[in-house]
Amino acid sequence: MGPRPEDGVIAADLGVFSDALQFVVDERTLILEKTWEHVQLSGAAIGIALLVALPVGAWLGHVHRGSFVAINLANVGRALPSLAVIAIGLAFLGIGFANVTLALVVLAVPPILTNAYVAVDGVEPDAVEAARGMGMTKGQILRRVELPMALPLIFAGIRTAVVFVVATATIAAVAGGGGLGDIIVNRAAYGLEGVVGAAICVSLLALAADFVLGLVQRLLTPAGLRAGVHALEPDVTTGVTRL
Repeated sequence: MGPRPEDGVIAADLGVFSDALQFVVDERTLILEKTWEHVQLSGAAIGIALLVALPVGAWLGHVHRGSFVAINLANVGRALPSLAVIAIGLAFLGIGFANVTLALVVLAVPPILTNAYVAVDGVEPDAVEAARGMGMTKGQILRRVELPMALPLIFAGIRTAVVFVVATATIAAVAGGGGLGDIIVNRAAYGLEGVVGAAICVSLLALAADFVLGLVQRLLTPAGLRAGVHALEPDVTTGVTRL
């Protein structure tokens, strides 16, 4: 029997993958520089999204109001293309870091806001009543009872947002925002091996960020709730079950 066509395809795929890894090694200075730009861009977007969405979602969940706002904001944020946000931002912010950060913030806010709302809103009422009976104020109940108990689901939303942002930050290249996307969209300069190599780096960066946040989640979760950290946690904005 002669060689099958599939064998040639597999050999070609392995060759591209091997060339991509070699590109990452040979161009490690460039990769490290673009990875750092990618981290800065993603970190800025997540930081702003956390400052905006987490307090709002937690407070709405605490007062058990605003589900319409939280859910519809999540739907709008998922439906709005990041490239469209960048295009609109060009008129106000021009080309660069700020424009792309805005687009990524719009992407990151919905899962954080919605998960924070659902997590706090779903805290066991008996625990809240017990805290109120002990004389805790509304702020103390939120900080000492509701947020610790809601932490696993809140972190599920944050981890989802981080993965989305890291993966989508590659679009920064179209608006001068830098990052690994500069390599991915420039096949003419870096070749197919460069595109694949940078894509592999983006994937590893997203997985690493999710893993680190999982460790942080476990460290911050109260000891009595840590048994649930390993349980499957649904991200309420996407329906995806997270570890």
